Amino acid sequence: MNLPVQPHAFTSVFETLSRDYLQGKDEVLQLSVIALLTGGHILVEDLPGLGKTTVALALAGVTGLSFGRVQCTSDLLPSDITGLSIFNREEGHFSFQPGPIFNNIVLLDEINRAMPRTQSAMLEAMEERRVTIEGVTHPLPDPFMVFATQNPSDQSGTFLLPESQLDRFLICTGIGYPTEQLERDIIAAGGIRERLDRMTPLITPSEISAAKKEVLAVYLSDKVLTYIHKLVLATRCHDLIITGLSTRAAINIAQAARAAAYLAGRDYVAPDDVKYIVVPVCAHRLIMRSEMTAYERGGVIRTIIAGIALPLA
Repeated sequence: MNLPVQPHAFTSVFETLSRDYLQGKDEVLQLSVIALLTGGHILVEDLPGLGKTTVALALAGVTGLSFGRVQCTSDLLPSDITGLSIFNREEGHFSFQPGPIFNNIVLLDEINRAMPRTQSAMLEAMEERRVTIEGVTHPLPDPFMVFATQNPSDQSGTFLLPESQLDRFLICTGIGYPTEQLERDIIAAGGIRERLDRMTPLITPSEISAAKKEVLAVYLSDKVLTYIHKLVLATRCHDLIITGLSTRAAINIAQAARAAAYLAGRDYVAPDDVKYIVVPVCAHRLIMRSEMTAYERGGVIRTIIAGIALPLA
């Protein structure tokens, strides 16, 4: 596979979003595209008002994919996400009315404000790409990606996501405050929601499908595979970690590293691709021996990375 320096279709996506809509959000944007290219899901945790929802809206607008939004609250029901059957009096039978989950990109805004029962309604959808309602299984569209946001868990009215739910997210990341000058520019420009509604798609679903196949073909050498495996094994015997990374996490590291290499214009995975994605792919999956923030978990992983020699070419 001969890739250009940067895959053409995604070059336009990055340049347009970074320049016109999402200044200062390059990393969360790139991680979102990595999730899209691998069929994974992304969880963005940060304070309200820093642009988490805007990133999801912009990604849907620039790709032309169908978009569904769920504003999670404590009284939200599973059927509000998945849909339900409604009796049709004229036809004399029940008909299924699909919920917002039946879209390519689904924004679950403030997912940790939903009750655990409602959160669990997403497990089958995120893992199997289908929803079973009243004994009938309904397939979800392809591509399908959940873009979930959550507020810090110390804020009122939040419910911690269980480990089984967190493990369904390929990537967990944050946004952070913009730089001082950038924030002044954003304040001067005002909101961009109306501009997002008028976005012209820069990439087609068929191009996305083709890119996903090319990502699968990115070469992962045995040496890089061994490097990934050593990282995973090291988390299982670390003094500060109760439960290390699972086999699913190891698979996700390889998938995300392939996508990162593809976006960098390479047809092979380099160790730096692994180092780039290992914290956002792994930190949220670790169960620590003491109460630690995601940032501190990331620090533990970086320490592990520093202690493992890079594979030689």
